[in-house]
Amino acid sequence: MAYNKRSIGSKWEHIVADYLRSLGYIVLDMNYRTRYSEIDVIAQDRNDLVFIEVKYRATGNAGDPLEAINQSKINRIKNASLYYLKENKYDVDNTNIRYDAIGILGDKINHIKNAF
Repeated sequence: MAYNKRSIGSKWEHIVADYLRSLGYIVLDMNYRTRYSEIDVIAQDRNDLVFIEVKYRATGNAGDPLEAINQSKINRIKNASLYYLKENKYDVDNTNIRYDAIGILGDKINHIKNAF
């Protein structure tokens, strides 16, 4: 059986969306793409608009999944979030924005609010 990173990533992003809904988040968008980057999940958490990066690893052999979120990736996510805000006509000066990271190792979810 061929290993398909995109389908595995999509499966876990949907599991994360369900997890976030269980915490009271409203999932607004998934796999939001710009020319330069992608945001895995965009959600509303009370008064915060939250941009969420999801990283999955089946095992710890390749390290903690959150270690894969480097400065370059952070910059691309932040850039894409500005496109999202503009495209969806958010008032940037009056919108509380937060960036979360969710690492999944095996079946354990590690959610870090205000990760970057």
